[in-house]
Amino acid sequence: MKTTTPPGDPCGPVVSTLDIIGGKWKVLILYQLSVETRRFNELQRLMPAITQRMLTLQLRELEKDGIVHREVYPQVPPKVEYSLTKLGLTLMPVIRTMYKWGEEYAAECMQHRLANTQPESEHE
Repeated sequence: MKTTTPPGDPCGPVVSTLDIIGGKWKVLILYQLSVETRRFNELQRLMPAITQRMLTLQLRELEKDGIVHREVYPQVPPKVEYSLTKLGLTLMPVIRTMYKWGEEYAAECMQHRLANTQPESEHE
């Protein structure tokens, strides 16, 4: 469901972006499609925790929003491939930044955990 923000809302562009790529799966789908064109079953194998129904719904939404292109080849059995559109490719810097932030956050968390598991020196 798309969120509407009042005109002039300074958070409007962020809300718009989250409307397109928000949720658990869309960014992961986009990341997989940024590597190469993929078929449905290939996407499902790369993300085993996503259900077939959820993957279908997310791909449909991304296609409707102009982010993903669905190519159907007229053959038996049908062959369908998904790729990023030109507009979809413009999201890759955002997703790469999210990836980099996640790496840095994970490293910071690891340092924090290590620091908290070190035995305290005795002060007696």
